[in-house]
Amino acid sequence: MRSVSTRLPAAVTAVGLLFTLAACQPNDQGGENGAIAVSSTDDQCDVGVGEAPAGTLRFDVTNDGSKVTEFYLLGDDGLRIVGEVENIAPGLNRTLTVSAPQGKYFTACKPGMVGDGIRNEFTVTEGEGGAEVNAEDSQLKDQATTQYAAYVKDQTEQLMTGTEEFAKAYTSGDDQKAREMYAPVRMHWERVEPVAESFGDLEPKLDLREADLEEGQEWTGWHRIEKDLWPPQDGYEAMSPADGQKYADQLVADTRVLYDRTRDMTFTADQLSNGAKELLDEVATGKVTGEEEIWSHTDLWDFQANVDGARIAYENLSPLLEKRDAELNSTLETRFTDLQKLLDQHKKGDGFVYYDELSQDQVKELSDAVNALSEPLSMVTEKVVE
Repeated sequence: MRSVSTRLPAAVTAVGLLFTLAACQPNDQGGENGAIAVSSTDDQCDVGVGEAPAGTLRFDVTNDGSKVTEFYLLGDDGLRIVGEVENIAPGLNRTLTVSAPQGKYFTACKPGMVGDGIRNEFTVTEGEGGAEVNAEDSQLKDQATTQYAAYVKDQTEQLMTGTEEFAKAYTSGDDQKAREMYAPVRMHWERVEPVAESFGDLEPKLDLREADLEEGQEWTGWHRIEKDLWPPQDGYEAMSPADGQKYADQLVADTRVLYDRTRDMTFTADQLSNGAKELLDEVATGKVTGEEEIWSHTDLWDFQANVDGARIAYENLSPLLEKRDAELNSTLETRFTDLQKLLDQHKKGDGFVYYDELSQDQVKELSDAVNALSEPLSMVTEKVVE
């Protein structure tokens, strides 16, 4: 998971979270390739314009400050994450592409990746019309998003069932069974992590790492129990049965909320493509570094699940992408295959070797394959929202 500092707290609803697909006509705002220029510094978030017509919005974000930054487009409540780009190092540039209907929004830069960010009001005005969406393309988009919604529903169902069984094993004192279940059950979470993370109130409760705790923040969720199942050798005091029951019950309850919120979710094509890219970013910034599962070292299970989720989103969009850019589609197919072959080398039984068993050369090989896939994957949104 990403650092908790990248989260925007408080509850959001599934209905408010997701947009129906707007007419996808690019907005020419005078920036490079018609994008809206954004300059993020250590104390300012300069967005080139304060409004744009409905359709495809492209924000060209440059980090002109000295701290790693992020950029968000938020809904009118300041909580819904419509789209985001993360981990923009000083001097670098990233593009956020989203489909947005008419309404009120906020933009936000987060220098240092902490707090609520530097916010500006942003208005999406009535669209200016333009060419009708090709009927065949529209059908392909509908097919992709419908298939992905079914996938999310299935994964959260399996997550709910698995979490209940995991919590039962843990609270009954069957630590061995709980350890065996930990990584396989979490794979259902990791496969749909961008969807789960879009609920800013739930994700920190369920997936916060100890290293990302803020002062005074209570630590709950999977990694709290992970540490108790794989305790450090020095200075760790095991949880009491009462505390173990408390955290297990909360894990189940919070997972139930996620399950309930995802029953009737709908998606847009850009949410699939941006979500796939976000999953690869999760691999690059957490799993490939071994920081996610610091106690259990089950990072390769998470790695595989993130790749699974990205691949499913891409494959759902592949028929449309093949029509619009066959070369890019072929490149992605090849690089997904190459990355999977590398992962397969580290399989052991029904799972994987522990991450601390990998050599530095093996970690670098995986990292290079992720980067090789991430670059072309970042181009998909531009193609599917045209």
